[in-house]
Amino acid sequence: MKALIPAAGMGSRFLPATKAVPKEMLMVVDRPVIQYVVEEGLASGADEVVIINSREKKAIEDHFSPSPALEATLRSRGKDARADAVHHAGALPVSFVYQDEPLGLGHAVRCAHDVIGNEPFFVLLGDVIVPDNKMLVRMKEISDQHDGANVIAVLPVPMEQVSRFGVIDGAQVEDGVWKVNRLVEKPPMEQAPSNLTVFGRYLLSPRVMELLASAKPGAGGEIQLTDALDAVLKEEEMYALVIDPEDGFDTGTVETWLDTNNRMYARMHAAQ
Repeated sequence: MKALIPAAGMGSRFLPATKAVPKEMLMVVDRPVIQYVVEEGLASGADEVVIINSREKKAIEDHFSPSPALEATLRSRGKDARADAVHHAGALPVSFVYQDEPLGLGHAVRCAHDVIGNEPFFVLLGDVIVPDNKMLVRMKEISDQHDGANVIAVLPVPMEQVSRFGVIDGAQVEDGVWKVNRLVEKPPMEQAPSNLTVFGRYLLSPRVMELLASAKPGAGGEIQLTDALDAVLKEEEMYALVIDPEDGFDTGTVETWLDTNNRMYARMHAAQ
């Protein structure tokens, strides 16, 4: 199974910094955001992580490439821990495909069609960190329990915030797991069927990839992953894993990136 990480976006919320440095390469404590996400994908049991990249973001590819000269220099100066960190990043099984036009998340996922084939796959949005790496494992367990069903992660938010997110409509089938009947994109509070919002971790069937091939532009003139998920619900089951706010940290805005750095720093030092 492959884990896909869409990473071709502009990172406009972080400009001017992201004019030269990809948003995914911004540091959270001791490594770039995207390295946390890659390591989570591999910890889930995926045999390879595929980053859907922009050709202008060469820094991401450089980060995951071997750097023997840099390693040798660091070791010659007695900086073995840093050399080990460089070696680790360069040895991770990461490959790349490219999204040459910014046509939406659904289009980005579709760009990895040739490497996915006819297999289920994970999608991990690259601006969310899941520190304990257990979320995708639990999602795979739920999928296996329901004959390979699609599974998404959802986060409860206050009702006054639901209009900012995609929200699920469904019913609880066991503690922390819902069966999804439909997805509602950014509903007004009074029309929201729940307060469970789509979080940014997906386990999807090959049929979703097929549906993306014929998807038409939706909101914002882009090909939306949500539209393909709506379509697959007419054919296949989908379940939602309800997560806790402490299970994942958002880095998508300057404010949440700063907060995530503080929380991750405290978490790492508490574990020492």
